[in-house]
Amino acid sequence: MLRYLETVDERVKQYFDILSKDKPLWLDELLESPELLQQQHISITCGTIYSDLFPSKFLYSSLEHSIAVALIIWKFTHDDKQALSWLFHDIATPAFKHCIDFLNWDHEKQESTEDLTAEIISNSELISSFLKRNWIAESEVNDYQIYPIADNKSPKLSSDRLEYSLSNGLFSYNLLNIDEVSQIYNDVYVTKNEDGIDELAFKTLSIAKKFIEVVGKLSVIYIEDRTRYSMQFIAEIVKRLGEEWLIKKSDLYHLSEAEIISIINKSKYSEIFNRWKTAKEVIVSKTKPEDVFYIRLSSKIRYINPLIDWKRIYDVDEESRRVIDSVLNYDMSNYVYIPGIKF
Repeated sequence: MLRYLETVDERVKQYFDILSKDKPLWLDELLESPELLQQQHISITCGTIYSDLFPSKFLYSSLEHSIAVALIIWKFTHDDKQALSWLFHDIATPAFKHCIDFLNWDHEKQESTEDLTAEIISNSELISSFLKRNWIAESEVNDYQIYPIADNKSPKLSSDRLEYSLSNGLFSYNLLNIDEVSQIYNDVYVTKNEDGIDELAFKTLSIAKKFIEVVGKLSVIYIEDRTRYSMQFIAEIVKRLGEEWLIKKSDLYHLSEAEIISIINKSKYSEIFNRWKTAKEVIVSKTKPEDVFYIRLSSKIRYINPLIDWKRIYDVDEESRRVIDSVLNYDMSNYVYIPGIKF
């Protein structure tokens, strides 16, 4: 029987090796957990890859993201508990990821789906057995926010923000190649920030600027009109499927995105879902459109202001400052819609 890491795409294997050639001894064992393996069916881009509005069709999964962050933490700390906390951090993520935050009206913070993490870890037979055998308390691994290298307040550079910037740049939006990923990653080190807390930082200004250039493009993609529309559209379909008893809330944690899409395609929403899938652009309007499904909402702004020479790059580099400001000033006030889509 193949282990999970033997089944991933060769490009992902190469990427994992850049993050850490040395893998934790426990990784293969825990990747047999059904609770973790469920995450391989969830797209890191929150389902947007299923529409022609977005060019990438590479499914980089929530599980691959979790493994990658665990490897980053492992490289910098070799601390089991910190790495484990991040391997488990998305274990409560539902299908379509942050689209369900939009469903829960948490589109600005995008944290509403994290509540079940401790419960799922506790109820997992394999994970619970592993933790007890290794004298690790569940409380030491079910809240990644207690480890600053893993997670910190935005816009500081955490392992999480570093990873999804590299992987989205490489796999989802073709903004980086593997050599550029390696160059950026190998310039990162751990230092103390202005609060005396460990944080990832850059050694070289030119490399930090390249990273910010890529992050700036990604940050816009995360909040632009086509993305906000798509995430709210998926959320609306999921909500209506639930209201019509075609899916249950628990199905979001046990079915793959492909299985839920199959349910959509057999429902009365198949036609508008196909319109979204095949759409090439969204329409943006200052005035409220009539007789069409539209959105007019803001979203969580994801940006990074990393340390370089113990100062924030925003304060030392004018080009990086312009990039960050352009993200912070992105206009999300318009109406957005696709003709022909209405519920």
